[in-house]
Amino acid sequence: MDLSASTALVTGANRGFGRALAAELLSRGATVYAGARNPDQVDLPGAKPIALDITDPASVAAAAEATGDVTVLVNNAGSSTGADLLTADLDDIRLEMDTHYLGTLSVVRAFAPQIAANGGGAILNVLSGLSWVSFPEIGAYCAAKSAEWSLTNALRVQLADQGIRVAGLHVGYMDTEMVRAVDAEKSDPADIARIAVDGIAAGAYEILADNAARQAQAALSGGVSALYPQLP
Repeated sequence: MDLSASTALVTGANRGFGRALAAELLSRGATVYAGARNPDQVDLPGAKPIALDITDPASVAAAAEATGDVTVLVNNAGSSTGADLLTADLDDIRLEMDTHYLGTLSVVRAFAPQIAANGGGAILNVLSGLSWVSFPEIGAYCAAKSAEWSLTNALRVQLADQGIRVAGLHVGYMDTEMVRAVDAEKSDPADIARIAVDGIAAGAYEILADNAARQAQAALSGGVSALYPQLP
């Protein structure tokens, strides 16, 4: 895919990994809409700030109406409530699903017709190694990412005949505000953004960006005992 001739929309582009993705796309010559709940927070030179709250259908519809030329959609916006499935407030668990699953779906439903009308293109959903393995302490996030992975698989097949390639990016921890308190190896968001955009350009369906993602995928074939060795 020739990204220099593309117009991309990146959700959650005002900071962290979303900002790195928008910057990488700009460096490839793409026109970039930087979606954010508060577009005044977008400080990336060359990007076009656009108001977008993916959990608000009216905001999503307004963003689609305000553009018209999008050929690459990057669903990056997310939440991280730290909700435990058994003890957390159900509203926090709903927020994870409303953001990662229903929010992503809402944006795809709004922008896929636009991408198809512009001759086709690509959608990248930012997933996680936690799409494949769950940590109980953040079970709501893991469940939402698993749902988003399933959504990605379904949309990939459903949109193929419209000339839209749907990719999923699986990655472990990145050095962003979202996981500031996590004591673990973290990738540079700029490095992962480069890998992700390389995948879009190559037409990849699945992008495994680091060892954590590759190990999680490999463990799937080993069944429950490989995924959760702590079980008796």
